[in-house]
Amino acid sequence: MTRLAEGRSQFGYGIVTPVSAIPAAADVLASDLEVLGLPEVADRMGLPVTRVHQLLRDGQLLAERRDGVLVVPEAFLAAGGVVKGLPGTITVLRDQGFSTDEILRWLFTEDDSLPGTPIEALRGDRGREVKRRAQAMGF
Repeated sequence: MTRLAEGRSQFGYGIVTPVSAIPAAADVLASDLEVLGLPEVADRMGLPVTRVHQLLRDGQLLAERRDGVLVVPEAFLAAGGVVKGLPGTITVLRDQGFSTDEILRWLFTEDDSLPGTPIEALRGDRGREVKRRAQAMGF
C-alpha cells in the first residue's frame, strides 16, 4: 500500500501509519514523578524491550515522551509486571474516548474520596473502586 500526497492510502482508507508506531502522551506528568526508560522497564519486568513496545501498542501500559524519550511512570510497575488492574482501567477510559494524555493525568490526580490518586489505589489493591470511578466518568 502506498501513501498519496494528501495522506491517504491508494485505497482511500484513511491515513496510513506505521504498524510499529508506539502511542505516547506529551510530557503531561509532574517533572518530579519517577519514570523509567523503556529498556529499564524491560529489565524490571524481565522482558525484551520489544515486548514492552507491544504492551504500549496494545494499551496495557502507557508512556509519555520527555525530552524526546519514551518513559513509563515507575508507579505502573509491580513485582515482575504491570500493576494489577491498570490495563483494565486504561481500557475502560479509552472506550469512553479519553486520550493517553487525559488518562495519565487522571491516574495521577489526587482524589480525596479514594483517598490519594487512582494509581495509588490500584497499587493498594483497590482496583474495583478505581474502575467504578473510571466507568462513572463516562456519564
